[in-house]
Amino acid sequence: MTTSWKVLPLLQEPERLENRLKEIPAEPGVYFMRDASDQILYIGKSKKLRARVRSYFREAQALVPRLALMVKQVAEIEFIVTDTEAEALALEANLIKQHQPYFNVLLKDDKKYPYLCITWSETYPRIFITRKRRLSQEKDRYYGPYVDARVLRQTLRLVKQIFPLRQRPQPLFKDRPCLNYDIGRCPGVCQQLVSPEEYRKIMQKVAMIFQGRTQELVEALTLQMEQAAAGLNFEQAARLRDQIAGLKSLGADQKVALPDDTISRDAIALAVSEQYASVQLFQIRAGRLVGRLGFFADAQSGSAGAILQRVLEEHYATADPVEIPTEILVQHELPEGSLLADYLSTTKGRKVTILMPQRQTKAELIEMVERNAQHELTRNQRLSDRNTAAMADLAEILDLPELPHRIEGYDISHVQGSDAVASQVVFIDGLPAKQHYRHYKIKSPQVSAGHSDDFASMAEVIRRRFRAYAADPERQRLGNPDWPDLVMIDGGKGQLSAVVAVLQELGLLEDLRLVSLAKQREELFLPGESLPLISDAEQPGVQLLRRLRDEAHRFAVSFHRQQRSDRMRRSRLDEIPGLGYQRQKQLLSAFRSVDYIREATPAQLATVPMIGPQIAQQIYDYFHP
Repeated sequence: MTTSWKVLPLLQEPERLENRLKEIPAEPGVYFMRDASDQILYIGKSKKLRARVRSYFREAQALVPRLALMVKQVAEIEFIVTDTEAEALALEANLIKQHQPYFNVLLKDDKKYPYLCITWSETYPRIFITRKRRLSQEKDRYYGPYVDARVLRQTLRLVKQIFPLRQRPQPLFKDRPCLNYDIGRCPGVCQQLVSPEEYRKIMQKVAMIFQGRTQELVEALTLQMEQAAAGLNFEQAARLRDQIAGLKSLGADQKVALPDDTISRDAIALAVSEQYASVQLFQIRAGRLVGRLGFFADAQSGSAGAILQRVLEEHYATADPVEIPTEILVQHELPEGSLLADYLSTTKGRKVTILMPQRQTKAELIEMVERNAQHELTRNQRLSDRNTAAMADLAEILDLPELPHRIEGYDISHVQGSDAVASQVVFIDGLPAKQHYRHYKIKSPQVSAGHSDDFASMAEVIRRRFRAYAADPERQRLGNPDWPDLVMIDGGKGQLSAVVAVLQELGLLEDLRLVSLAKQREELFLPGESLPLISDAEQPGVQLLRRLRDEAHRFAVSFHRQQRSDRMRRSRLDEIPGLGYQRQKQLLSAFRSVDYIREATPAQLATVPMIGPQIAQQIYDYFHP
């Protein structure tokens, strides 16, 4: 049943909670946790739904902070009953993939490592490296996360040398291919000189490399080369020969090998501290290590075996059947290992075995994976300790009740008031969280070319950032992942006073902690204080704010330059009568630059939406008086 009205969290209505728990059957299935606005908070599975769901609401149950925050927001519980545990596991994987509930994120630091994405949803698929998985397009495939970003970039660069792939995100020329096409590095995607079907065949070969099927691809290409040579197509055979040589060079420096090289296997192990669990997964295909993936999980989210099982479930949930190995080596026994093995066997279409090796070569492999996990955990812990010390120092300087885990920084950028923009950057636990960055175009009439007003600009940005909380007084603030523990304003007392006035008007000043960082002497100012705080510019807490300030400045300046460049590109078009903003936008979208617009014929210009023959002739006459 889906709620359609405002309801209280179940913890605030014990009678309704107990009645709801009694309605849940003691059968296998999947359960949903929803909040008061009907958003799905969490999706889970269990072989006994009632017992599992009830465990969240026991007073004696010691929940990890992530789940404790989730339980406080649960206003409704739904469930789907299945016949078997295996069906529940498969259904849970599909539903999590579809809805992406916030509290289902076990791998908290997956942004730390990069993924490789192939956009199969597009007519001509792109391939690129990203640190954020966007699962809005089901056809797109993500491989990773890869521990070594340098090796991933090098592999992608070599792949683009071996296979003719699109080299540029945007065409360099409007009506002809660039040099990459002439030297055989690109098949001419921008001018559609290769059909989508043929280009997808090329991309399928590339995908095999990141699926760990390089040896299978080499064998297929070898057969094609022999057939081309037998048919006297020596040019095609030579191209295939070069591709085979390039593929063999990708694994030339590989040192990890197992004797039974016909088996495809993954080996997974972890190292645990009080706070984090570092998980490493080695992908071994045809006896060679082809990939090393890394994950970070909350150490308190379960036992070592439970963490490994959840990592494997999330990792294989988005994998193609061909990517699932026939053997999985684990460091600890999985609590539902047989269930996972049955699920993977059904998905792959052949038997998948999960083993916990005790001796000889496979045990040594697990030990090697564990050592790598321990090194990664130590490195991460060292960085975490440094950031924790900086946050603790900052909390002491500003007299904060707790460590500021989420800090937001704001800056303004313009040239004498023109193209004024602002930036919002976010540090979480002392590290940049770029997925939360935002930029703003300043709309205030007080700011224009030749007249700047940083106070008004900063006030506008803060109003736009926090006005949703003022409009909805019931909206959760403290404890909300989107609510900052500290807001840093780049500037002195003037900028800070402008922000304080806005927050007082919104009724949010008491809930937000503010500080401003002045550039000249790196001085800290608090609201209502005329003198700066006593601090040293080199102490860890101030250095953390300086890193935040510098990142906000960099992000604001880069966006300002982009806006200024766009305006300068449009400046000549502004002089053409009848050519407003929307028509300029259509022209630049079609021709990419003013230079290409100048070289176009009236007939070519008239093909652009919103540009008829009369306007096209005016544009042509303007550039050819």
